[in-house]
Amino acid sequence: MRRVPSLVWPALLATLLIAACGPRRPEIPAQHVVRAGETLYSISMRYGLDYRDVARWNGIGRDYLIHPGQRLRLDPPPAGARASVPQARVAAPQPRASPDDPRHRPPPWQWPVQGGRVHGSVRQPSGGVGLRIDGLLNQPVLAAADGHVVYTGSGLLGYGQLVIINHVRGWLTAYGHNAVVHVREGEDVRAGQVIGAMGPGPGQQPMLYFEIRLDGQPQDPLAHLPPR
Repeated sequence: MRRVPSLVWPALLATLLIAACGPRRPEIPAQHVVRAGETLYSISMRYGLDYRDVARWNGIGRDYLIHPGQRLRLDPPPAGARASVPQARVAAPQPRASPDDPRHRPPPWQWPVQGGRVHGSVRQPSGGVGLRIDGLLNQPVLAAADGHVVYTGSGLLGYGQLVIINHVRGWLTAYGHNAVVHVREGEDVRAGQVIGAMGPGPGQQPMLYFEIRLDGQPQDPLAHLPPR
């Protein structure tokens, strides 16, 4: 077997690193075909994307309506290209939102359950990072702030029966592993309102999986929730 000269290895390693650090994560396909029951929010959350970026790339209006069978591109169009709808304008990429920016000031948060034991952080296959709170079966799950329900369903791997609430200035919260959901998509909710009931998570342990996101990016819930 012919040996590769030692001087060649650094170049090979650099090539592999460049390929590994390319602009697209391998788990994100180029397109997603919308299935019944999916929303722009749930699809964007699955792939760790900002729903407003996905809307802009596909020429979707401010109502964020999509329909089954629709093909959504999951990356920006090439420079100078039009989005899927000719009237749409391709905006320049925006810098990542920061909770320290007054334009993205978070709402006043409250805990999504009363009591319960904080088990710790959980990482989802989609890249989401949230908080696991153990409790009792059918324990009430509460909205963490005023908002608008944008998704209910079980279409996201690892979340069980899920509720997603859209809040002010780009903030979202997600509540996973519900046994029962008490709200509907399109409904406005108030902080502290019962939106679901705690159901079994992994290992059949009653729990709530809770996420806070800003412009699609997971935040540390413990950095935002009030001290207990």
